[in-house]
Amino acid sequence: MDAELFLFTNSGEGLNAISSGKVDVGSFGTAAPLTFISKGTDFVIFGGQQTEGHGIVALPEKAKELTDLNSFKGKTVATVRLATGDVIFRAALSEAGIDWKNELTINELDSPAAVLEAVKKGSVDAGIVWTPFIKLGEKQGLEIVKYSGELVKMHTCCRQVALSTKIKENKEDFVRFTAALIKAYKFYVENQDETVDIIAKYAKVDKDIIKQETYGGHIHSIPDPDKNGVVRFWELINKSGYINSDLNIEDFIDTSIYKLALEDVLKEYPDDAVYKKLKADFKE
Repeated sequence: MDAELFLFTNSGEGLNAISSGKVDVGSFGTAAPLTFISKGTDFVIFGGQQTEGHGIVALPEKAKELTDLNSFKGKTVATVRLATGDVIFRAALSEAGIDWKNELTINELDSPAAVLEAVKKGSVDAGIVWTPFIKLGEKQGLEIVKYSGELVKMHTCCRQVALSTKIKENKEDFVRFTAALIKAYKFYVENQDETVDIIAKYAKVDKDIIKQETYGGHIHSIPDPDKNGVVRFWELINKSGYINSDLNIEDFIDTSIYKLALEDVLKEYPDDAVYKKLKADFKE
C-alpha cells in the first residue's frame, strides 16, 4: 500500500482536511475529533496511536508556585485549542471543583511552539504542550510541572480518524492500513534506535529528545482503538464543559477494522508474542 503523508500544525487543520475529502485518514488527539463529532461531522475513530503524552511546563520560578491544581487559580495558562492536554487539564480542574472559566485564564494559541514562546517570555504562567515539546521546553530552561497522565491516568490521545463514508467505500484498505500500523508497533517495541532514526526524519528535534519522549514512560504508542478509553474521554470532555453533547459516542467508534487487521497479522505470525499480547488486551 502506498501512502502520502501530510503534517499539520494542529488537529483542527488536519480534521478539516479529512472532512473536505483532501485526506483519507489521520491521527489526531482524542479531543479534536470528539469535538468535531459533537458538532455533526461524520467522523469514525477506528484505531489508536498514542496514550498520554502531554504535559504542563513553566519557568522554574513559576513552577515552584504550581504545586497542585488549586495553585492554578488566578493564573494564566497557554494551550492549543482542541489539544488532548487542554481537555485533560480542564477536566482535571473541574473534577477538583475549580471553575476554569472564571477562576483562571486560559489563552488558546495556534501551536505548541507558540505556547513555549509565551511561557519563556513570561506572558503566561504555564503552558500545555505535547511530545516532543515537553522535553524541548525543558531543554530550553523550562520545568515540567505535571504530565497529563498524572491528572488522568492512561487517557487516550491520538486516534485514527476517517469519514464513515470513506470507511464504507474502502473498508479493506483501512484494514490493510491498520495491519501496517500493528506491524509498525512491533518494530517500535523491538527496535528503539531505528524507531528514533525514523521519527527524526519527520520531527526536526534532537534524537536524544525523541528517545526520551518516545520511551520515557509518559507516552504509550498502541494501535488499539481503546473503545473504553474513548468513551471515558467523551465523558470527561462533556463534564468539563468543553462541549455539550448527548450523542452516543459508541456509534462513532469502529473496532471491527482493528479486529480484522489483528486477525490477518496473527494468521501471518501466529506465534508472535507482541501480536498475541495485543489480541489479549483488545476489547471490542
